[in-house]
Formats: sequence, C-alpha cells, structure tokens
Amino acid sequence: MRKERVGFAVCGSFCTHQKVLRALETLAERYETIIPIASEISAFTDTRFGTSDKLLEQLEDLTGNDVLLDIPSVEPIGPKGLLDVLVIAPATGNTLAKLAAGITDTVVTMAAKAHLRNERPIVVAVSSNDGLAAGAKNIAELLVRRHYYFVPFGQDNAVQKPTSLVADFDQLPDTVDAALRGEQIQPILLR
Repeated sequence: MRKERVGFAVCGSFCTHQKVLRALETLAERYETIIPIASEISAFTDTRFGTSDKLLEQLEDLTGNDVLLDIPSVEPIGPKGLLDVLVIAPATGNTLAKLAAGITDTVVTMAAKAHLRNERPIVVAVSSNDGLAAGAKNIAELLVRRHYYFVPFGQDNAVQKPTSLVADFDQLPDTVDAALRGEQIQPILLR
C-alpha cells in the first residue's frame, strides 16, 4: 500500500457517481489513506441515481474515514498539510468555473484552495454537459495552470450531447499515480 494521502472530493454530476465510486475503490486498494470530501449538492441531494445518505455511506465504507462536508472541516488541509494529492471527481462545470476564477465558496473549492497552498497536485475528472461550450474556457484555464492534472476525457455522446465532456474514470487511479510524479497522463483527449 502506498503511503501518500489522497483527498477525494465528489461533486454533483450524479449520473457518474457509480463510475466514480468504482475508481475510488481501486484507489483504496492502492493508497492507505483516503479522505473523502463531498460537495454540498452531492452530500444533501437525493436524485434518481440514489440518495445522498447512500453516497456518504459508500464514501465512508470505501475509505474508512468520515466525509468532510463543510468549509471549516476542509480549510485545515492547507495549513496542516493533510494531503499529498487531491482528486475532484466528478468535477462539474460549476466547480471548474469557480476554480478557474479563484472562487472558494464551496467545500470542494475551499479544499482545492487549501491544498494548492502547499503546491501539491490536484487531479480533475471532468463531467460537464457544457465542456465544449461555456465551460471550455474554464477547462483551458486549468489545463495551463501548475499543479492541475486531468484524467483523460472526451465526448460522452457526441450526437445527442455535442458539448458534453466526461472523464474516463477507469484511468483515474493511474492519473493520480502520474500526478504524484508531476506528470500528466497521456493522451489527455480521448477519441
């Protein structure tokens, strides 16, 4: 088991949560310490894809740690150097926009800000219906920033949702490994 400490922040994009949880399960087989973090929307919203209580239970079961659910609980990530890498999966268009603009008014964006204080990697797994529309500029902004590493992504349904992008969550664990070495996994764009 690897000793690096992984933060794992889950945002909305509820349709991807099962894939995200499978990736987290693989990470938990590789890394000894994983700290789960849930955005406000994922922590307290029930959808047709499942209940928030079930999601939080799964996050705790997979990691063996309590889920961090509020800004005061994630703020110490920076000052205390709690993480070696932070994963944001799924990273919604809203979260990407806030990260690109430097807005830290959510649990996940505060976790990212606190973590970046230590100049450590953030792994982004995009899931956004407007990734090739209004959200494209935010993805581009983060692609050129230091310490951001992207899980390879592509269009998930080019005919019916031509602007939608989604990460290949199966590649998330290998992206984390590469980010800890300071490398972007390639190719980043999927066919």
